[in-house]
Formats: sequence, structure tokens, C-alpha cells
Amino acid sequence: MKKTLLLITFLWSVATFAQLQTISYSINPLTFDDTTSITITIDGKTINEGTWGVTGNALYLWSWSYDVNDANQLDSPSNGSWTASNEASKFTYNAGTDTYTKTFIPSVYFNRNGIGKIGFLVKAKDGSGTKQSQDILVEVGSFQATLTSPTENSTTIIASGANFNIAATNTNGAASYTLKANGTTIDTNASTSSYSFNHTTINSNQSYELSVVQGATTIVKKFSVVVNPKTVSEAMPAKLVDGINYNIADPTKATLVLDAPLKDFVYVAGSFNNWQPTTSYAMKKDPVSDKFWLELTGLVSGVNNTYQYWVVDATPLANSPSLVKTADPYSTLVLSPYDDASIPSASYPNMPIYPTGQNFEVAVLKTGQAPYNWQVTNFAKPEKDKLVVYEVLVRDFDANRNYQSLINKIDYFKTLKINAIELMPVMEFEGNESWGYNTSFHMALDKFYGSSDKLKELIDLCHQNGIAIILDVALNHAFGRNPMVRMWMNDPDGDGFGSPTVENPYFNTVAKHSYSVGEDFNHQSAKTQYYVERVIKQWIEEYKIDGFRWDLTKGFTQVCTAADEACTNRYQQDRVAVLKKYADYSWNLDPTHYTIFEHLGSDTEEQEWANYRITETPSKGVMMWGKMTDQYNQLSMGYATDNNISRMMSSSRGFTANRLMGYAESHDEERLMYKNVQYGNSAGTYNVKTLNTGLSRMSAIGAVSLLIPGPKMIWHFGELGWDDSIFTCKDGSVNDASATLSGDCKLDTKPQPQWTENWLGDTNRNKIYYDWAKMINLKVTEPVFVGTATITNINTLTVNVKITNSNLAITQLKDVLILANFDVTAQNVATGFQYSGIWYNLMDNTSINVTDVNATINLGPGEYRIYGNKTANLAIPEFEKGSSVALYPNPVLHYFTLNIATTKVQVYGMAGQLVKSFAPNGNIDFQFGVSELKTGLYIVKAMDENNKAQIMKFIKK
Repeated sequence: MKKTLLLITFLWSVATFAQLQTISYSINPLTFDDTTSITITIDGKTINEGTWGVTGNALYLWSWSYDVNDANQLDSPSNGSWTASNEASKFTYNAGTDTYTKTFIPSVYFNRNGIGKIGFLVKAKDGSGTKQSQDILVEVGSFQATLTSPTENSTTIIASGANFNIAATNTNGAASYTLKANGTTIDTNASTSSYSFNHTTINSNQSYELSVVQGATTIVKKFSVVVNPKTVSEAMPAKLVDGINYNIADPTKATLVLDAPLKDFVYVAGSFNNWQPTTSYAMKKDPVSDKFWLELTGLVSGVNNTYQYWVVDATPLANSPSLVKTADPYSTLVLSPYDDASIPSASYPNMPIYPTGQNFEVAVLKTGQAPYNWQVTNFAKPEKDKLVVYEVLVRDFDANRNYQSLINKIDYFKTLKINAIELMPVMEFEGNESWGYNTSFHMALDKFYGSSDKLKELIDLCHQNGIAIILDVALNHAFGRNPMVRMWMNDPDGDGFGSPTVENPYFNTVAKHSYSVGEDFNHQSAKTQYYVERVIKQWIEEYKIDGFRWDLTKGFTQVCTAADEACTNRYQQDRVAVLKKYADYSWNLDPTHYTIFEHLGSDTEEQEWANYRITETPSKGVMMWGKMTDQYNQLSMGYATDNNISRMMSSSRGFTANRLMGYAESHDEERLMYKNVQYGNSAGTYNVKTLNTGLSRMSAIGAVSLLIPGPKMIWHFGELGWDDSIFTCKDGSVNDASATLSGDCKLDTKPQPQWTENWLGDTNRNKIYYDWAKMINLKVTEPVFVGTATITNINTLTVNVKITNSNLAITQLKDVLILANFDVTAQNVATGFQYSGIWYNLMDNTSINVTDVNATINLGPGEYRIYGNKTANLAIPEFEKGSSVALYPNPVLHYFTLNIATTKVQVYGMAGQLVKSFAPNGNIDFQFGVSELKTGLYIVKAMDENNKAQIMKFIKK
């Protein structure tokens, strides 16, 4: 299925390994060179155009070519994109014969010479889903060789001592044949067009290469034999787990364990046996658990070993392979022949190299590994009530797309005052530039963002600065490279990928819910539950991850169908129970672990999780994702309908404790600012569609969202007023939600204007950043914000939020009133102060004397106020003077900026010498050019407008 490997990067939302349509075809002439005009004819009776949504007989050729050595695969430049084929690749329909034809010269159509083989399939113009045929491969050249026995690239299972017959023919006259087994020549024939050889008494696995030579052309056919080793039944040593079991006392040994029900035997092939396993590498089978296991010996401490399992079913189901070569399902490091070559060495230095000559993913095993030297071993997580989570897609946070980018921006997070970062999936996913939800190995770290130690460095640094790390995990499903899919799969076209069979002990053959992506895990299977718990354990214990955001928890039921949305959205007891079980397991490993469900379902089901075990010490309870994007966007655009934000409160959903992780933006929703400038309201000269006007409303959005009691979330760069659409394409165009999900640019890699355009130096943008920082600082330091709230704004643009913590004394900040005007004209906003007296604007510490608690306050469009009965414990001037001073970017390439107004700035070398001096004259947008400085560490002394010095450092790249 060629499409899967080429496009999996962005089509994660499609179940890519479903059954493909088999077609009947012919090629005229039968043999041809790459300069010969050929015609491909498709029998229309073998295609059901209606199932593909095809009208007007619009079918298209998707094709690719190889050179004469079956290498250097290239797509045809005529293909177009998978969701929009070029018209140049369209078939001609012949109504009289009900056939489709396409005529072309290969060297012209593929824009290359020396073609040895072409591949093609037939598809609809938009091939998303399974609107395609199976792959077809055709040899090019008047000289062709055909392996008649066995099938090319096949693996034949034989008994030990059996014979094996090999037969082949060729066109264009006599040729020379050479047969190799495991790299050694075992037969030759210098002149024949019909070859036959019987390899007798075979006692070991054989990898064959049959080379057929005519003139200057060589064609190589590959195939193999695997000998049944008659699996030894032997008790497995105690306390072994599935996957790699390292022998701590002896780094020359490691034991592998594989759970492979219904399989007859398994070999371990790897670098330690030159990928040619003998019977000594046949895994034993435990008579009690039926698990396969094998102790490896003779390993070298500190050396990377690569390996695969050769998993054999001697009597497979129809359309299922007898042999599957797969990496370990419990791999913690995976090498890929599809993705690794395009991983930048700057992101992953000294990455292990994929072994030459192998196929599919391989696992990495290394004994004697030194553990990471954690600087923080007893991190105290922020309280759930006070969490402010910053959601990050590492790929789109910075142009370098790696963990080092986040490490370099630690001051950015600290100044913003967030106390948790949630990373979108970083487990081994298919492709590189992905959102990560197309996960294939849940225990392995994807290498595109960096090494294991680099992620640990990021986590450790965040913990040093009071910031928790949460991982987004996609355990509703897995994608087709997953070993537990591939070991029990339908694979009718024999390409090594397919969909689960009825024998699969982990996956459903069809999804049991209406939100299917990838292959659907059966979470009522004990084996699936074991796997999930191992995944939880790996990330908590190995990486000190503080919490999980569980993606698509609606899919964890087994009682619905893909077509039954109502069933999927109803309360399902099996789903409630299994997700509680997973939460319990997490809390058993770490009692303060954050468990967050992206359910977006019924309050009844969510209440049961949110209120679960909250009376314990420490208090548990599952945090629920609370989407409020539509309501907050209505406010930000200035529209008085469908803007009720009261469900931002946990209490509005029946949660006993504050367990609603509410948000105005997330990775799945359109950006607020994009809709502001596209669809915003206006009155007179005030127009929300004007960029700076739209930006001026975002501070108020923060006031009425971030300060609501309970955990909250920010999607990255909302704090800078990100105004590019979520549907922005790589080329900068916008293909929005009117397109189908598989056809839009939602998952495309995004541009980086926040850094390249220095948004922190933009007064209109950095005001949001620093206003939100003050609000977050209030939320995480002031006890009033763990109190209770009431919100009033049903179909009105003036929002009134009252927050009270009745556990506090009147001498403390115990009452807060937040007012905001989201109209496009000034409004007299109703107040309802909790009592009369002196109140303070917590954003600037100015005071007002309230004599009439119901007096209105006039607010301009987009204005807000945050009033408290006392000043905040952390005075705002101190907040501004100290830890909020920041230098960006850091490391510095050409220039840096400061977030405070300065009168004089001096740059010193580490030896104390003055190397640069600037006079910004209070210009906060001043750019301090240092491009001529040498690489190294420098000290900056900045004098503010009060003649007070601020000292900081930067790294010059």
C-alpha cells in the first residue's frame, strides 16, 4: 500500500490499513523498455466507482518508479497530491468496452531514465480513506526474469531437513544465473533461459538471492526459507516482563519476552547474529503463560544492538502472512527505514543507524546504560486547582522543531508564570512532521524531536523551575506499523501492512465507537490493559512525567459501532470502569499524578471520573478537558449570541472539586485571533477585524478564562495573539474547515512568525503576554482563586465574574470581581460588588471607594477590570521589577530584545570587558544588534527608567 508510507505524516485521522480493491489490468506491450510507449488498461467491471464516490468515470493513476537495482524510488511528477490528483494522471474512459486506459512513455512520464520497475495503483481524485486499488508492480525492459518458484520476496516455512526447489525463466534469450544462500554461492548456470535448482537437506534459515545477467543488465530476485525449529517448552525465569529485560548484574546478557498467542515459533534476528538467526536464536515457550522468551548472551556493554522478531504462523488465516518481521512491541527506541534519514543530526546527534538490508522497524537494545543524572528527584507538583497548562506541539514551537528549542525558551515560560507544559504526542509516530496521534510504538520516544536524554534534560529543567510536564497519549488506537497490529493482520497485497484479523488479541477488526482513527484497541482485552499499564509505567518511572492527557477517551468502549454516534456519546459503564482502572494504576505509581481525559462527552460520565477519589489525601479526581472555544470566540469577535461561558466552572458540570481543565483555545480548534480578524464585529471606527483592535481584546479573554477556579490551559502563542489560521498550509495559504479533514492543511507544519517577526517586541502582542502573566501569577499564588465562582453573561457581551473563597478571613484577599466589556461600543457594566469599601484593581494596585455596590462602571470596548477586596500578596510592582525581565531570543543570532523600557544597556564578555553599549532612550521595541560578536556567553547590564540595574546573560550563536 504505497500511499500509506508516503502520506501517513498527515493522514493520521484515516484508518489507512483497511481492505483495498483488487482490480484486473493489462499492459501493452507485455515487455517494454523505458522509452517504449505503453498502454495500461483497467477492466471497469472490477472497480466499483460508487464506493469511491467517483462520478463521471474520473479515475486517476498514482505511480512511482525504481531504478534497475530496485532502489531510488521516485513518485511520478504527474501524480499531484493524494487528495487532489493532477489531471495529467487521469485515465481515459472507454464506454463501449467499459475500460479505462492510460498511455505514456515511462522515461517521459517519470522524467528519468534507467527505470527497472514501475509501480502504480488506481484511485479516486481524492484518495482519502480507502478509495484506491492495491499496488501493482511491473518490470521494465525487454530482458526480464520471472521467479516461478517460489514467489519473489516470499518466505517459505519448511521442516528441518527438507528440500527446496527454485525455478526461474527469462526473456530475450539465454542468461547467466547465480544463486546465493546467506551470501554464499551455491549454484551457477552460465547459459539458460529456464533455470531450476533443488536445495536439499536444509537445516537452517536461508536468505536467497538469484542474480540473472544478460549483457550489461542484472536482475536480482530475493526470497527466503525459515526452518521450523520445533519450539522448546521451558519455564520462563520469574519476574520477567514483556520486552527487554536487562541483566543488571551481567551486562553481557538480556532476556527478551514476546507474547504472541496462536503463533507457532519465533526467531530473534539482529546485529548480534548478523541478521541470520540459527536455531539457537529460536525463542523458547513458557508452558504456563504461553509467552516466548530467549536469553541473549555475549552482548557488549554500551553497544547498540538492533533486532527484530521473526514471528511465524505455519497455518495462517487467508490473506494473512505466515511470517511477520517486526520490532519489539515494547521497544523504547525504534529505528525506521521510512523516517530516520530525514531527522536532522542537530536534533538527534549520533543517532543509531538503521541496519542495511532489513525491512520494517527494528528495536534497539543496549546493556550497561548509564542512568540519567536527574537534578530534581522529588519534584512537588503544582496543585490541580492552580494548574495553568501550556499546550505545545514541539514541531511548531520553533523552526528547529526539537526539545532544545523549548530548553532555550525556559525564561519565556517562567516569565509567563505557567506551571505546566503539555507536550502533544512524542511517542514513536509514523512520519516525522506529524501531530503525533498516529502512534505506532507507545513506549518509544520519537527521534524527530531529539534523544531520550534531551527530553529528560527538558523535564529536569522544567522541574527545577516549578513547571510540571504532561504528555498527551493516544491509547485509543495505534497505526499500522504497530507490531501488535502486524502480527495478526490481513495483508492481501503482501506489502507487510494490513488491518487486524479476528485472531488479533489487542485490536478490534472494526471500531467500537464513532470517532475511529487508525486501528481500534480493544480495552476489554487483558492483554491490551497490560500493554497500557506498561506504557504508563514507562513514562512515569523512566521520564518522571507528571501527568497524562488521554486522547479520545470516548473510544475506550466496546459496546458501540462506528455508525452509532448516540451510543458513543451515551454513558458507557465499560468505558468508565476501564478508565478508572488506568487512573488507579497511575496513582498507584505516583499518588499526585495528573490524569486528564479528553472526553468532551456527557456530564454524567465525566462527573463520575472528576469526583473519583477526591476525598483521599492527596486528593485524586480526573481532570476533564473543557472545550469553551466557541463561546469565548463569540465574545472576542463581539457577538451577543451563543457566548455563555458559565460552563467554564467545574460546578456547572456537577464536579464536586475543581477538575475542569477549561480552555478557550486548543490544538484542535481555530485560533481566536484568526476569527477575530476574519469575522469580527464593528461599530463606527472600532473594528475587531483590524489586527491591533482584535489583539486589544485578548487580555480581557484571559481575565474571564484563566482566573476561573480550576485548572486551565493555553494553546501555544495564544498569549501573543496568534492570528494565522489552524488551516494554514506550508505555503502560507489557508485551506479551511470547508475542506474535508484529510484534504485541509490543519496538520501542516506552521510558519514561525512569533519568533521571526519578534512578536514579543510588538507592543500590541506583548501586552497580552504580560497581562496574562500577571493573571496567571495571581491564580497560582492567591488562595481566593481556588474558591467558587459565579458567572453572568448569557447572551450578553458584558461579563461579570464573582469569585469567593469563604475559607479566608476578611483581612485577606477573599473576594474578586471581574468585569469585561466585549461589545464594540462602550458600556456601563453592572458590578454587584460583594460589599462596599475600598477595592483594588489587581492589575495595577489602584484603588476605588465603593459606596454603591450596584453602581455601574463604564468600560470601553474590549476593556476589563479585576477588582479585589485587598491587594495581592505579591505586589505588582515587585512582580514587574524582578522576575519578569526577559531577554529574547536566547541564544541570540543577530539581535536581542528586552521586555522593559531601558535607558542604557551594556554587554560584557565573561572576562568583564565592555564589548557593546546601547542607548535605547526608553524604546521598548529597541533591537540590540550583536551579530558581530563571537560565539559564547555574555552578560547584559540594563538600566531601567528608574535608573535601577537588571543583570542577565545570553548565549551568542
